[in-house]
Amino acid sequence: MKTDRNLLIIFTRNPELGKVKTRLAATIGNDAALEIYKDLIQQTVNASKDLELDKEVHYSEEIVNYDAWDNDKFLKKSQSGLALGSRMENAFKQGFQNSYEQIIIIGSDLPEISEQILIDAFSALENHDFVIGPASDGGYYLLGMKSLHPEIFKNKVWSTDSVFKDTLENIKTESVKILETRNDIDTYKDLIEFKKYQEYLK
Repeated sequence: MKTDRNLLIIFTRNPELGKVKTRLAATIGNDAALEIYKDLIQQTVNASKDLELDKEVHYSEEIVNYDAWDNDKFLKKSQSGLALGSRMENAFKQGFQNSYEQIIIIGSDLPEISEQILIDAFSALENHDFVIGPASDGGYYLLGMKSLHPEIFKNKVWSTDSVFKDTLENIKTESVKILETRNDIDTYKDLIEFKKYQEYLK
């Protein structure tokens, strides 16, 4: 049920052995990759659960009722679409159809995500058309807007170093707030940067 003008959408993968962080798992193994991903999910939960706005968790596979995402704090949905771009577009489209005025989407694998980052991002949308958080690998970890712009989600080679640059090109005539660059964890090289995961280094 809609209770606020702002909506936070969180895309998450179901934490299943051998199906998450596969590039990382190639180096440290499936079990360790799964444990790291579960920790990243919990980090995202902690950063978002107390925000006073509507929150939706969109699962990659089936919806799980009793997991890290508290049913009382998060509305649960399934991602709709084939490619990542179409899934994100559909999530934004549904949100705007439900009369939300400001929508932000994040993933669930950013070790540095915090409540303050999310608060600042929504604040930025008060005075900008878009807010975007660039990832150090050339993608982005956060994207927000006040109306649907489908072109953002088309003609992108997802999970490559051109996504952020190409997205900025799509919205170059709009008012855009660019957040601080952050690093997500996709590979062993990414893992090395974070002390809390040193036990998994080989």
